[in-house]
Amino acid sequence: MPELPEVEITVRRIDAAVRGAAVESVLAPGMNVMKTFDPPLETLVGREVTGVRRIAKMPVIEFGDLALLIHLMSAGRLRVFDKRATPKDRASRVLVRLGDGRELRLREFGTKQRAWAKLLPGEAVAAEEMVATLGPEAWPAPPLDDFAAAIAKPRHLHPLLRHQKDISGIGRSWVDEILWEARLSPFKKGTELDDAEVEQLHAALHVLGDAIDHYEGTIGADLPDKIPMPLQVHKREGQPCPRCGTTIEAVFFSEHQMNYCPKEQTGGRVLKDRRLSKLLK
Repeated sequence: MPELPEVEITVRRIDAAVRGAAVESVLAPGMNVMKTFDPPLETLVGREVTGVRRIAKMPVIEFGDLALLIHLMSAGRLRVFDKRATPKDRASRVLVRLGDGRELRLREFGTKQRAWAKLLPGEAVAAEEMVATLGPEAWPAPPLDDFAAAIAKPRHLHPLLRHQKDISGIGRSWVDEILWEARLSPFKKGTELDDAEVEQLHAALHVLGDAIDHYEGTIGADLPDKIPMPLQVHKREGQPCPRCGTTIEAVFFSEHQMNYCPKEQTGGRVLKDRRLSKLLK
């Protein structure tokens, strides 16, 4: 799933590419992709793209006083193409065709078709449920007191930091990186952190900004479908920890995995199967 750093570099590159471009036509070939019908997509024809920005992990394309809010879900990707999609492009979900022949295209890979978009008045975006219920943005890092209040929950840090209503923008990849940077167990609960550990975790959010800086230096105007992520531990099981050399371990769940350094994060405990882990009881 594209997370805050990947969506941030995406909207920066797309904004630079299409700001000021006129909309020639708009199509939504994706089944059930549009979650609004008023105003209709055709309202965008003749308008200019006035900006592209990000809210948490969601791109927002602005057309004057209208905005297209997009949720990429796990497999959605947003890119600008020099040529328009053909009927054979079955991944197409929303096509914003520009007057110069280019196309801003929301595509989704796989068969689940979970990505969605909503066309809203610009002033209504903040009140939209998916936006209004978000916790503070993880980057730039919120004030320490706000962050401490957001994570003061009796839940394990790994799902807590991924819960968008507590703190927004972090997903499965970057939560591993943040917890590794903070040297904290993914199984520790938010309410179990002392003041020093809260500060460690807050400071570790810098990895999100570091990733964005990395992308600025390595990602050109032509965005790839899958952005190479500068990860240290996520999906690096079996490899040495970049700091201490201990073998990185993994806990596997039905749809994702969690990676950590046993020496630095779990007091030397290796937990290969969550069903056998006493820490999750």
